[in-house]
Amino acid sequence: MSQLDALKKFTTVVADTSDFKQLAQFQPQDATTNPSLILKAVQKADYQPLLKDTMGRFKGGALDETMDWLLVRFGCEILSIIPGRVSTEVDARLSFDTHATYLRAERLIELYRTEGIHVDRVLIKVAATWEGIQAAQKLEQRGIHTNLTLLFSFCQAVACGQAKVQLVSPFVGRIYDWYKKSAGVAWDEAANAGANDPGVKSVHEIYQYYKHFGVATEIMGASFRNIGQITALAGCDLLTISPELLAQLAASEAPLPRALDAGVAKALDLPEVSFDEASFRYALNQDAMATEKLAEGIRAFGADAVKLEQLMLAV
Repeated sequence: MSQLDALKKFTTVVADTSDFKQLAQFQPQDATTNPSLILKAVQKADYQPLLKDTMGRFKGGALDETMDWLLVRFGCEILSIIPGRVSTEVDARLSFDTHATYLRAERLIELYRTEGIHVDRVLIKVAATWEGIQAAQKLEQRGIHTNLTLLFSFCQAVACGQAKVQLVSPFVGRIYDWYKKSAGVAWDEAANAGANDPGVKSVHEIYQYYKHFGVATEIMGASFRNIGQITALAGCDLLTISPELLAQLAASEAPLPRALDAGVAKALDLPEVSFDEASFRYALNQDAMATEKLAEGIRAFGADAVKLEQLMLAV
C-alpha cells in the first residue's frame, strides 16, 4: 500500500491545485484553489482556452465580477472530476472589510448556482482576520460554508471555532518557513522535523483543542514543504496537498501510522478559552510569526489578484 492510500484511511485528502488536469490520477475527495494557483494555471497553454472563453463571455462587464466568473469556471471544472467540495477564495483585498467579504461570497455562490452547482459543494475561502471571521459567521448562518485560510495562530483557530465556521486551514509550511528564517544558521533541520516541526505542532495544538471541547469545525492542514510534515499529521480531519507531494506519497510504501487521535485529545486536561475582538487582536499581535505571515499572505494573494486582472485585460 502506498503512503497516499494509507493516509486516506485516516484523513480526507484534498488536492491543493487549480491544475484540474492533474487531479484524476490522485483521486482526492476535495480540492482547494487560491489566487496564486489560478494565476499559475492560466499561464499554461492548457488553460488559455478557458481564460479566453470566460473573457469572451463577459467582455465589457465589471472586472471583479469577470474574475469571479473565472474562479467559478475553474471550480466547476474541478467539481466535474472530484466527488466532494472545492474551495474558492474571496479577493484578499477585501480581508479587512466584513460586509464586502460577505457580499463577494454571496456572489460566488450565486454564480455557482447559475452553473448548477449546489451550495454544499463549495467552500468560500476567507482570510482569518477578525473581519473575515465575522463575515464567515454570517455566511454560515445563511447556509454558505466557509474555509478560513491564512491561519497561523491558536487565537485565530479558537475564534473560528466560536464562529462555527465549517473548516480552518492552518498553514504548516509557512509557519515552518518563518521559524527557519528566524533561526538562521542556528536552525537544526533534524531537530525540527516530524512532530517537532513548528507548523506541525501548531496543527496538533488546534486539533487537540477542537477535539477535546467538541468544536465541530474541520481542520485541514495546508501549505506543506515536505512529506514529513504530512505524515506527522496523519489523522487530521483533512490535509490539502500539492500534486508534487501527492506524487511522492503515491510513490512511497513506507509505513504510515496514525499521528492524531480524537480519543487521546478528549482525555487531555486543557483550559477552555474564548476571544472577543480586543483580546483576539492583542493575542494575534503578541504572536510575531502569525502577525507577519498573515500580513504577508494577504499582500501576496492581493498582488496575484492584480496580476490575474492584468492577464485577463490582455486577452
